Amino acid sequence: MSVEMTRDHFAALYDRHAPGLFGFCARRVGPDVAEDVVATTFLTAYEQRHRYDTARGGALPWLYGIATNLLRRHRREEVRAYRLLARTGIDPLTGDAADGHAQRSDERTDARARARRIAGALAALPARQRDVLLLYAVGELEYGEIAEALDIPLGSVQSALHRARTKLRAALTQSEYMTRETR
Repeated sequence: MSVEMTRDHFAALYDRHAPGLFGFCARRVGPDVAEDVVATTFLTAYEQRHRYDTARGGALPWLYGIATNLLRRHRREEVRAYRLLARTGIDPLTGDAADGHAQRSDERTDARARARRIAGALAALPARQRDVLLLYAVGELEYGEIAEALDIPLGSVQSALHRARTKLRAALTQSEYMTRETR
């Protein structure tokens, strides 16, 4: 039996999930755009609350599905940002540079180089694989929640995540091998 979500339920839903959604969106499109995406996610969810069946469990996959659909509109910017980070070492979403006071630490320098390699690999992934990987790794959703969020079969989630991990691992391994060879 479906029970319509009340304003109080919706307010609690916002309080519980907005920070996580914001973090997920900010990592993909930057904090300024993320604020808009999260606001639009909750606006859309509120407008479509009559479609949500509260008996089916948590609303988190539903909200991440809406957010992911909205993020697709920003896909070009996301890929461009990952490519810029991979190429320059400057994260256009946070403004952090690979140079500066943090350079004193070899560990931080290695972490930045690794972030550049990861950004390049993420930029090269097909959209679905990137969506699945980021919903899993950043959004911390379970496979079933990702399937629900993206409205795809569970098997598609598993294969997309496997392919994304394989490509990411290969890109990192190749890059680390090349780095060692140039030292």
